[in-house]
Amino acid sequence: MSIRGYFVAFSKCTIFLSLRILFLVPAGLQVRSQGDSQSYNKVMDNITVRQGETVFLRCALGDVVTHTAWLNRSSILYAGEDKWSIDPRVSLVTLNQEEFTIKIENVDMTDEGQYVCAIQTSSRPRTTSVHILVQVPPKITNLSRDVVVNEGSNITLMCQASGKPEPSISWKLISSSGDLVSDDEYLEIPSISRQKAGTYECTAVNDIDTDVQTVDITVNYAPAVSEGRDVGVTLGQRGVLECEADAVPEADFEWYKDNRRIFNDFDGMEIVSTGLGSKLTFFNVSDGDYGNYTCVAINTLGSSNTSFLLFGAYDGILLGDRGYACRQYFMTPFPDPNPGPQTRYNAALARTRARIEMTFGQIKGRFQCLKSLRVAPDRACDIIVACAVLHNIATIRKERTPVVEVQPDDDLQPVHLDQPSGRAARDRIVQHNFEY
Repeated sequence: MSIRGYFVAFSKCTIFLSLRILFLVPAGLQVRSQGDSQSYNKVMDNITVRQGETVFLRCALGDVVTHTAWLNRSSILYAGEDKWSIDPRVSLVTLNQEEFTIKIENVDMTDEGQYVCAIQTSSRPRTTSVHILVQVPPKITNLSRDVVVNEGSNITLMCQASGKPEPSISWKLISSSGDLVSDDEYLEIPSISRQKAGTYECTAVNDIDTDVQTVDITVNYAPAVSEGRDVGVTLGQRGVLECEADAVPEADFEWYKDNRRIFNDFDGMEIVSTGLGSKLTFFNVSDGDYGNYTCVAINTLGSSNTSFLLFGAYDGILLGDRGYACRQYFMTPFPDPNPGPQTRYNAALARTRARIEMTFGQIKGRFQCLKSLRVAPDRACDIIVACAVLHNIATIRKERTPVVEVQPDDDLQPVHLDQPSGRAARDRIVQHNFEY
């Protein structure tokens, strides 16, 4: 090594030792140098900076300066114009007789701490110290994964975040109301219900910024089927039975008629099912299609069912005695009614039939031609309608009504030709009108 090289190395070592001595002076204490000259340390206000920003460190010089340096803890960043730091983010901004300024770009948490500007003048040494406080926006670092559970399970969600100042954490269920459900990093949901399923939002907030992440909770539950609606369809027309079910996971559907399962494209029927419902379509309704149908919704947690009645779309219902077969459009009494609804139904049917028979007797007593009509059916209908109109006019004018003797019901033996669709229609009438 040349004499010049030894000299440069010796100078740097001397500067380093001098600066180390200056840096070791406790902040805020006055000290005296070996020449009894006064030295002092000036403490500046803290500098608060956000992570990622640039901070400028300024130091006033003034007197005749022989050596200057910026130090971070025990490391020298700059000694005069010489850069000692290997950090590319640190650079010199200004160095003249009045100011010594450096800057640190893209500030991070590791840059937080005390910085010292050490100055050696011809009269005395002095230092200026400043503390950098780095603020960090919140960042969610640990979040529960999406959850799939069965209804009634206990759930705990976790959301942890870092940041400075320390962020506050809250949970809420994303819905129309957006109600806050927790202001803690842990969210506990005991015995979760299907109404609590959805997307939960964790929010971490501090003075700098906000971080938001979400967790999806899926709640599995058994199917719940909506009540079936009866459908009336005319013979030869198209009819549709619709079954709706709420279930997670989505339900599979099965259709039955009188305990016999129906498959797709069976006897002119088509079944189309989605996750939310199923449709049973009749393209050409026949008399054999009328009756009770059952829709069953099934998933891994259970099943549910509902019943439908497909009946003929008739304008009104005929009433008869037990000598006739019960059909969808022709109601007859129960042969052996059970106490309660069936008995009440039979009594109501008897009263209604008695009133109808009495009216028929009055019209026949007033118009003798009705007792023996020997004309074509269309002509007979015209005569009956005309007699009914004249009977109504006579009733309004309070004309004398013929006396009719009410005949008791014939004691007929019940027949066993009732159609299943007729019995189903009669049962539905009893259920809807005579239960109470």
